[in-house]
Amino acid sequence: MKIEEVKSTTKAQRVSSHSHVKGLGLNEAGHAVSCAAGLVGQEDAREACGIIVDLIKSKRMAGRGILLVGPPGTGKTAVALAVSQELGSKVPFCPMVGSEVFSSEIKKTEVLMENFRRAIGLRIKEMKEVYEGEVTELSPQETENPMGGYGKTISSVVIGLKTAKGTKQLKLDPSIYESLQKEKVEVGDVIYIEANSGSVKRQGRSDTFASEYDLEAEEYVPLPKGDVHKKKEVIQDVTLHDLDVANARPQGGQDILSMMGQLMKPKKTEITDKLRREINKVVNKYIDEGIAELVPGVLFVDEVHMLDIECFTYLHRALEMTIAPIVIFATNRGNCAVRGCEDVVAPHGIPLDLLDRLLIVRTLPYSQEEMVKIIQIRAQAEGLTVEPAALQAFGQVGADTTLRYAVQLLTPANLTAKVNGRSTITADDLKEVSELFHDAKASAKVLAANSDKFMK
Repeated sequence: MKIEEVKSTTKAQRVSSHSHVKGLGLNEAGHAVSCAAGLVGQEDAREACGIIVDLIKSKRMAGRGILLVGPPGTGKTAVALAVSQELGSKVPFCPMVGSEVFSSEIKKTEVLMENFRRAIGLRIKEMKEVYEGEVTELSPQETENPMGGYGKTISSVVIGLKTAKGTKQLKLDPSIYESLQKEKVEVGDVIYIEANSGSVKRQGRSDTFASEYDLEAEEYVPLPKGDVHKKKEVIQDVTLHDLDVANARPQGGQDILSMMGQLMKPKKTEITDKLRREINKVVNKYIDEGIAELVPGVLFVDEVHMLDIECFTYLHRALEMTIAPIVIFATNRGNCAVRGCEDVVAPHGIPLDLLDRLLIVRTLPYSQEEMVKIIQIRAQAEGLTVEPAALQAFGQVGADTTLRYAVQLLTPANLTAKVNGRSTITADDLKEVSELFHDAKASAKVLAANSDKFMK
């Protein structure tokens, strides 16, 4: 007989390279705490970004960008993400790399503008007439197919909804049954149905079923209060890019020709400036009427030196637009040539006229003690246990090679510990893994010693 223990009904979240960053880690006076909110060190850069966050919140950051400058592995992306976290969880954060603009399908400027629009959110508030409650009954009513044949069609669907105040039985259109199936609604789920449009939104499983051992259960919600039929403020968060795409690709009919047309369209379609201007007019009208609120997000452009002179010229106009996000650039280059120019050398590979518009924030290399703290935070984020002596050894590896390489050795060292029958990573595990893998410096030494054995 096989007995299995159910550990948890919640789905495990994937750990990304910066999932431990929760904010800038500043105190009330705006000074950086040495180790807080997932960030370690870089006090000057964090305090500078704290002032920038205050400027953004007071709406005085228009027409300017931010440039994070520092060697590789000094936390530029982490600081940019921390700025986004400080602005709020619902604020759009759109990361991109400078080389993304060189697409074979659409223009460079179109890629930039698309990412600009992705980083601008629109929060739409509407008072809607809804039916809300826990599903107590879900039974489709079938009739004979009017087109003939043996199959039956659904003529209507009867659904029972229960709240803390009462219950109601509704007879709905068959098209709503399709929406119920798409949302995977079952008896015991809490849903709401919009009275005008008939769209269905599943909010979660009712908490009266919380004792069930359901492996697929995601989230339990309380039984709604009040009547089943009510007026409710519905808040929708969309980006301007979502509106662009929705209006650029109107859905065709159900005939074969229109379906073929949809299939034969290229993967990416360029959205015209005329369409964007029309959408901006509607957005501004909604904002003036108080229906919608603009949420400028953060556009993070890493490796900005990869952009060329055409993109830099376009950024001038983009930064000055009335509807624009907060743009954070990052680079690890010193004085280098501007792409697209033959003989123009500029700091960080950015033309001087654009540099004038940027607030430059410097990030510095981490000390060994700071590396130890960062590796400890990463180990906690990944659910790993590391001995204090091993942490110091990891810090030494980071000082000798790079912080990124030291962090990458955490998971292989954990696997080695498991093979040896331990749940804690020791210095011996790190030593064993270090002998298996090469860092960039060690690899360069091997290449120099054996240069005659490699192809030129």
